[in-house]
Amino acid sequence: MLGIHDFWLYVASGLLLNVTPGPDTAYIVGRGLQFGWRGGAAAALGVGSGCLVHVAAAAAGLSALLMASTLAFSVLKWIGAAYLIWLGLRMLLSKPSDFTATAGAAPTLSLGSVFRQGMLTNVLNPKVALFFLAFLPQFVAADASNKALAFLVLGLIFVVNGTLYCLALAAFAARAADRLRRSGSVLQWINRGLGALFVALGIRVALSRA
Repeated sequence: MLGIHDFWLYVASGLLLNVTPGPDTAYIVGRGLQFGWRGGAAAALGVGSGCLVHVAAAAAGLSALLMASTLAFSVLKWIGAAYLIWLGLRMLLSKPSDFTATAGAAPTLSLGSVFRQGMLTNVLNPKVALFFLAFLPQFVAADASNKALAFLVLGLIFVVNGTLYCLALAAFAARAADRLRRSGSVLQWINRGLGALFVALGIRVALSRA
């Protein structure tokens, strides 16, 4: 169907990749610990939306252009690296007072900001684009009549499965963190840990090669 082959192998491989810990997992768990279920869910949906952008780009052939063009890769790489490092430094410079309002009041960081951060950390990472371009074609027949549609279907399956797992992860983190969220200093160190992670990821992106 649609030129897709080894479908269940694809699903199993995608699930294994989804549950592999990485920066996205740390971001979702961190926001779940800080801001509860809603914060973790916003982070998970942001990460999933960022992946959807790359899936659409892969289906449209934009990811192939990114792989073929050193200039395009470099531009996205430096923008992504700068954003990740800037975001990480902001987190590293957080203060306990930035989180004290979260114990019974609205979080100081809006859910929209949590969503956008999760989305942009994926959209501006060229490695994510190249991952989809390398992974999805392995399950699409060379003579498929509509490769773009096959890419979209496979990508949507990957993103939906990943988002469901991330939402479950956010719920687990939120449930385990009722006491932690009462302490501004603990939340500050969680935020600083995420900040260090994003600075390291930004440096890794900056050093990556096309």
